[in-house]
Amino acid sequence: MPDANNIADLEAHAEAAAALQRAAAIMALLRAPGGCPWDREQTFDTIKRHTLEETYEVFDAIERRAWPDLKDELGDLLLQVLFYAQMASEVGYFSLRDVAENLNAKLIRRHPHIFSDVVATDSGAVLRNWEQIKSEEKSSAPAGVSTDSSLLQNIPRSMPAMLEAVKLGSRAAKVGFDWPDVNGLFAKLAEEIAELREEVVRNSADRIEAEFGDLLFTAMNLARHLKLDAESALRHTNATFRARFAAMEAAAGGSAALQAMNADQLERLWERAKSAEARPLEAKA
Repeated sequence: MPDANNIADLEAHAEAAAALQRAAAIMALLRAPGGCPWDREQTFDTIKRHTLEETYEVFDAIERRAWPDLKDELGDLLLQVLFYAQMASEVGYFSLRDVAENLNAKLIRRHPHIFSDVVATDSGAVLRNWEQIKSEEKSSAPAGVSTDSSLLQNIPRSMPAMLEAVKLGSRAAKVGFDWPDVNGLFAKLAEEIAELREEVVRNSADRIEAEFGDLLFTAMNLARHLKLDAESALRHTNATFRARFAAMEAAAGGSAALQAMNADQLERLWERAKSAEARPLEAKA
């Protein structure tokens, strides 16, 4: 006799599938003749910037632990998928069903420790299997499907530069082109800072930009070696800066009052804001 929990799971999946089917039907209606003028005007190129915005809004909701907001933002992100799939189906590229079936096949193919007899006892083994399967997929791709010869070729140039830097470094590391440990990266970071200082003294705008880029690239690879998400780390620092600056404004009596202060006064307010953050943590300890 079927387990009650299994039946509930099946019913929930069926309801989710029905809701997704309805969403796809609504999108098709919006794009149909006589549908929404704005939706009908959109193209892959006009929609892609919205996709990036929605992705960052998902990140923001997660970092704020705003779960009702996350539900809405995931819906907005799903809308992007529905939009692309509908536009693609209209010109005969592929359909939403093709997208889902492709994903299903990929998930099964890349999880042989679940759907086959391959053994993977930890996440490291899972990732190694995943990369091996990806490599085999590329080498056996059918005619007409790109099998880029360069390890770096299929890293999108359009992704955020911070993420691109991490992926470039990670991909190059697969052939051993990498720093052996973080000590080498700290040394490289100091070297890049010194080179940037030299170009600032020379006042060469092009070289300053190049050296600053080298510094950032090295910092991203340091984050990779430390197993940090550089984007999340910087967003956390941004949030901290926002909070401290707001505390400075409150202590001064507003942003206008801050403008009238000198550097020493501003630094004292900053240190006070930092100390106010530290006190609750010390109390907990």
